[in-house]
Amino acid sequence: MTRFVSRILAGIAITAQLAMAAHAQTTAPAEAGGGETQARAASGERHVVYLPQMLAELFGPGTGRAAPAQPAASGDAPSTDGNASGSGAGPAAPPPTTAGAGALARPVAPQRAISGAFVPDEVLVTLDGEADVAAAVAAQFGLELRSARVSGLLGRTIARFGIPDGRPVAFVLAQLEGDGRLADRVPNHVFSLQQAAAVVNYAFERIALDAGSVSGENVSVAVIDTALDEAHPALVDRVASVFDALPDMAVKDREHGTSISGLIAGGGPFRGMAPGVRLLHARAFEGGISSTNVLLSALDWAVEEGAQIVNMSFVGPENPLFSSACRNAMARGVVLVAAAGNNGPGAPFGYPAAYDGVIAVTATDVHDRVMGKANRGRYIDLSAPGVNVVAPIPGGMDVVTGTSFAAAVVSGAIANLIHAGGDAAPETLSELLRTTAVDLGDPGRDEDFGDGLLNARAAMEKRVAD
Repeated sequence: MTRFVSRILAGIAITAQLAMAAHAQTTAPAEAGGGETQARAASGERHVVYLPQMLAELFGPGTGRAAPAQPAASGDAPSTDGNASGSGAGPAAPPPTTAGAGALARPVAPQRAISGAFVPDEVLVTLDGEADVAAAVAAQFGLELRSARVSGLLGRTIARFGIPDGRPVAFVLAQLEGDGRLADRVPNHVFSLQQAAAVVNYAFERIALDAGSVSGENVSVAVIDTALDEAHPALVDRVASVFDALPDMAVKDREHGTSISGLIAGGGPFRGMAPGVRLLHARAFEGGISSTNVLLSALDWAVEEGAQIVNMSFVGPENPLFSSACRNAMARGVVLVAAAGNNGPGAPFGYPAAYDGVIAVTATDVHDRVMGKANRGRYIDLSAPGVNVVAPIPGGMDVVTGTSFAAAVVSGAIANLIHAGGDAAPETLSELLRTTAVDLGDPGRDEDFGDGLLNARAAMEKRVAD
């Protein structure tokens, strides 16, 4: 409870600082549900944009509030775009209790970021009992017992549990923490021979992109987000320029920005969608929130720095000033990519994604199902992997979920198309992506998937052929 109140107070304090910086009235946060929130100033003229991490941590399963029900649409993990539209380490709701299984335990320990690569749908546990005890634990927590054996070195049974419903590994480990039958609960980390290699996302496969051929070399991509961890191995020497739109506010949050920039431009131990890009990073969020004036400052900077693509993985209300700024940026040839939002099927349109000309991206899972908590609407243009994708976070890597991360995948794909040459006008690239997408859901364009799943290979082949 103390942690919950502290985060509420922190959010209020940050909102007050932003308001004072703009010489406007202090705004009061208003929950919008589903992982992205919106708030308006008391005057109705100033908007505050909320990213999902703050609310995921405040109102997720680790707090006194009930966790949202598992979406029936996809069986994916709820947004961890719970960790600016996700951080990757944010809480996810447990799936519905299945017949014959007891109620799933809520986490009794805080979720912790997991360093290093790991199998995204497995955890390992040790126990003093036999395999039947392991089977009972698995059934209680909605897991699959994939193997169990007695380890001579450990002196215990080691069991490998599968996570069939997409819950993040960190969430499951926190759930298992309270079970006294278990001695150890750990991720199933991945080890490799000492040959140069990289962690490869399933996203490459789903969008038909060859991880070994991606580059985006010298294409300028701007990310407007939280601060980032420039010392992360995936981002070392990959950031060309940094701008702080909140210079009077201490930097505390680097997670979401690290994940977004890493998915686009990551290298070293983690290969992003376009590791050769010229990465421009604007810090415009702290504590999960920003405001129109701050975002305008960041977008102005990005365009002045020569950004060809701007990734905007955040959602808020429609704002005339930001709408005009986006329209003018596109008129100068800048491609704008934005997250559709994680507020759920019944939520209002999310902006800036819903502005004309902005490429609005929703998230799908490894089975091409739409994320249960994704916004829906006629403004959705494309779908891209954004459920349980591996992404860098400060100090390591984690599995993240949300339309934020799907937008980053699309931004990286566009960088590769621009690098290939040809017309780089926003409308040309948008049409290319939409006409080569793999149709999902109802035939033709629909409000769940837009024109379908990004097909980077088909888009590249068509661009080269033309």
